[in-house]
Amino acid sequence: MGRKLFGTDGLRGMANTYPITPDMVQKFSMAAGHLFKNDGHRNRVIIAKDTRISGYMLETALTSGFLSVGMDVILVGPMPTPAVSFLIKSLRADLGVMISASHNPYHDNGLKLFDPDGNKLCDEKEFMLEQLMQENHLERFYVPVDQLGRAKRLDDAPGRYVEHVKRSFPKGLDLSGLRIVIDCANGAAYHLAPNILWELGADVVKVGVEPDGFNINQNCGAMHPERLAQKVIETRADIGLALDGDADRLVVCDEQGKVVSGDHVIGMIAEYMAKNGVLSSDSVVVTHMSNMALDEYLAKHGIKVERSNIGDRYVSAKMREINANLGGEQSGHIIFSDYSKAGDGIIAALQILAIMVTAKKKISKIARPFDLNPQVIKNVKFNKQNPLDASSISTSINAIQEREKDCKVFVRKSGTENLIRILVEGVDRLKISSIAEEIAGLLVHA
Repeated sequence: MGRKLFGTDGLRGMANTYPITPDMVQKFSMAAGHLFKNDGHRNRVIIAKDTRISGYMLETALTSGFLSVGMDVILVGPMPTPAVSFLIKSLRADLGVMISASHNPYHDNGLKLFDPDGNKLCDEKEFMLEQLMQENHLERFYVPVDQLGRAKRLDDAPGRYVEHVKRSFPKGLDLSGLRIVIDCANGAAYHLAPNILWELGADVVKVGVEPDGFNINQNCGAMHPERLAQKVIETRADIGLALDGDADRLVVCDEQGKVVSGDHVIGMIAEYMAKNGVLSSDSVVVTHMSNMALDEYLAKHGIKVERSNIGDRYVSAKMREINANLGGEQSGHIIFSDYSKAGDGIIAALQILAIMVTAKKKISKIARPFDLNPQVIKNVKFNKQNPLDASSISTSINAIQEREKDCKVFVRKSGTENLIRILVEGVDRLKISSIAEEIAGLLVHA
């Protein structure tokens, strides 16, 4: 579809700069309210946010737009992105919006929209929403004064989500005896994740739980696991867990201060679920970024690997298509559809901890059951014109892919930045480095 405003995961950019401005955000909510409004009952929308200073401004603009088209607004304050998906079903809402730029710095912000089933929007719906936003006469969606929406804050939203998350942890198990470092990135789960772990019995060491509107993801959280690793070693913890700004992503660090790759995390969970007879369709969904060694390892355990486009909403869509209940990205988004339709870092953390408790082993002993193939990842910046739009560049990259059939060569535009992301995987590190440099050279000189 010809989407211009929406990227891999919703609408995102620098706050108070187009398109993340109050007027555009108000257009967004008016268009979304009209698109998802149903006759026959009072329509309601959930609005949550992370801890960025611009969240106050965008929350107000969203609320104004939704109220003007006759939708009631339920404000839940700082909450993880997956909480929005859960609360839509819990409160029988018609849609939900998360105000967040995920792992980006504080000066960025964005909007993630969920449909009435708690799923992120498909490309077709996003295209329809863009078309409505670009119209000049959205005031035609205004409702009469007696039909305006109402706004209220829901104080028990955090409690609802906490109990939902805790139900994902196996009955009969607890975390007593485990010292856990949890880094909340000064983000949306700063007040939730440590309490969940403590209530399940853990000795909790907290990091990144003092948001000030500006320090979200700043030298902490999933994007900066070195701080987590240091704290694990300092406190002699059993495991380190890091979330990103909206808590839909998880990074794991073992007791030795070594980060566990996302593919190892997915493989470990898939094998555990299969052994316990709870892996639907004997399949797991990952993206094209995941290491091929994961496919080979899981195949030995009778588990099929299906691939989707980049982005957890595409993973989720593929999971629904093949009736899988586990999927994820090597970046840390892991979806357990039995509990959530979006990546949930806290739920993912609890599943890893359940494996540790059941195995009665240190995380370093169980977290890397196979060796990853060497990968080279390069990012190439561009200004305005996407070099992949040039037919000559696409043809050259296709020729390289055809020539190097013993390697995986994957090139794509970032969904959130003016970057071309290059991934090359193979057994010969020198060869894949050379291929990545060759492609980067093509892009730089486009």
